[in-house]
Amino acid sequence: MGHGRDAVPDKTTIDARTLTVWLALLLVCAAAASLLIGDGFVGPASGLITMEIRLPRTLLAVLIGGALGLSGAVLQGALRNPLADPGLLGITPAAGLGAMIAFYWGLAGQFAPALPMGGLLGAGLGLTCLLGLGGRGLSGPSLILAGVALSALAGALMSLALTLAPNPFALAEITFWLMGGLEDRALSHVAMAAPPILLGVTLLLRLGPGLDALTLGEDTAASLGQPPTRTLRHAAIGCALAAGASAAVAGGIGFVGLVVPHLMRPFVGERPSALLGPSLLTGAIMLTLADMLVRMVPLLLPVSAAPPLGVLTALVGAPFLVRIARRMAP
Repeated sequence: MGHGRDAVPDKTTIDARTLTVWLALLLVCAAAASLLIGDGFVGPASGLITMEIRLPRTLLAVLIGGALGLSGAVLQGALRNPLADPGLLGITPAAGLGAMIAFYWGLAGQFAPALPMGGLLGAGLGLTCLLGLGGRGLSGPSLILAGVALSALAGALMSLALTLAPNPFALAEITFWLMGGLEDRALSHVAMAAPPILLGVTLLLRLGPGLDALTLGEDTAASLGQPPTRTLRHAAIGCALAAGASAAVAGGIGFVGLVVPHLMRPFVGERPSALLGPSLLTGAIMLTLADMLVRMVPLLLPVSAAPPLGVLTALVGAPFLVRIARRMAP
């Protein structure tokens, strides 16, 4: 897979600029098509519906999909692990826990922005715990272990909150939100999520040289002027901003960060820096198309409501994960 200690970066198989242009055009087309699709309805809508319902949903799909795809590419390069994704660091569960607390104490019902604000606060606290658990001399194994510990702690607290839910209605709301989705989001959610996501994306896109150096091993990276501790710390902070803000607004949407880099490697090769831009655009395209499919499900299948977006991405990503595992088997 090209993530081993002695791996040599591959030559890209397609011109990066050409691929970027085609992906950008496809993203524009997907976003435009998304504005024409409502829940169980295809076609133009009134200006109010387009601006207040469809536009926020499309913008969030682009932002969140791009953030998750890029985060997955960075983590797979930084940790030299083809199965790494944003959930591995525990930031996503921490953001979910923060949002769940807003549900649990009734803050989300009294003040709508309390839900994403709670998720952002949870992601920030999760990042602080992650870096603290990882220690001053941060390394790939220590970052993974810290992420596993944080995920276990956040998962246990979420289970406790579900068990102690004050009433069945709160339990149903929390469970549905944890499945992930973009419905009922407004421009205020876009305004809240966009700054940390864009800041995280900017930080992650600057990590290309450090990630390339890490493919040769941490000692070699340090000798090339790319300290692995700095690269890993910046990767953790960037993913916390991008993926944490995404989870704070959209709930648990998994597998995008895992799948997207693998989809791009046949086109751009194994070099981590070459994966960053294409993974950003492909993640945005993938989530936009997935959200469009979710809205069209009532037209295609005999169901009364659209399924959660996180469920659809899991249905697509789980078989892909099995395929990766079989390919890695001796």
